Amino acid sequence: MFDFHIHSILSDGELLPVEIARRMHVLGNTGCAITDHVDFSNIKEILTKLSEWKEERSSLEVEMLIGVEITHAPPEKIDRMVSIARNNGAEIIIVHGETLAEPVELGTNLAGVRNPEVDILAHPGLLTLEEAEIAKENGVFLEISTRKGHCLANGHVASVSKEVGCDVILNTDSHSPEDLVDSQTAFRILRGSGFGEREAKYILEETPSKLLRKLGFSPNHK
Repeated sequence: MFDFHIHSILSDGELLPVEIARRMHVLGNTGCAITDHVDFSNIKEILTKLSEWKEERSSLEVEMLIGVEITHAPPEKIDRMVSIARNNGAEIIIVHGETLAEPVELGTNLAGVRNPEVDILAHPGLLTLEEAEIAKENGVFLEISTRKGHCLANGHVASVSKEVGCDVILNTDSHSPEDLVDSQTAFRILRGSGFGEREAKYILEETPSKLLRKLGFSPNHK
């Protein structure tokens, strides 16, 4: 399993990046991305700290990328934040979608999927068919979340994504050690979200490689 959505102590997570890497390895997972929460107040600071640290990642036991989750930004500001993130070294960019668990501003999903530089729309809640179709056109992956609260709309996201045929990625949105999961748990969550066995296996085994290639990395990147 490759988990593209994890938070460290640089935002509201509990673990250092190196500890996240170690725990991922112990769970039998292959890699992850550190995607801490950002807005205009901290985006450059977060990416500076992660960029300084990334030189050490070749010694880690799993692959690791650095990036951000643009969080609760006004929809009209998302494109500007995406540009700042790319210009400051983000290897992956997530937009915090309209989860049922938080009061995210309406229009955030649409702003996220309209920008081809966005890689993942996280926990998009009651995603519309139009938004899913735009996501497919722009290569934005839709997230199935294992995190409590954010997982409430997994069934809806699965249904819409299957109807449209857009890419789906499973992530944990981990903030603490208890949030991390292994591939068996991830498989069960995908099945519970409405995916068949073959679909769930494809999402876990093939979709991460597809996303890594989109990001410009080989599946064996370190």
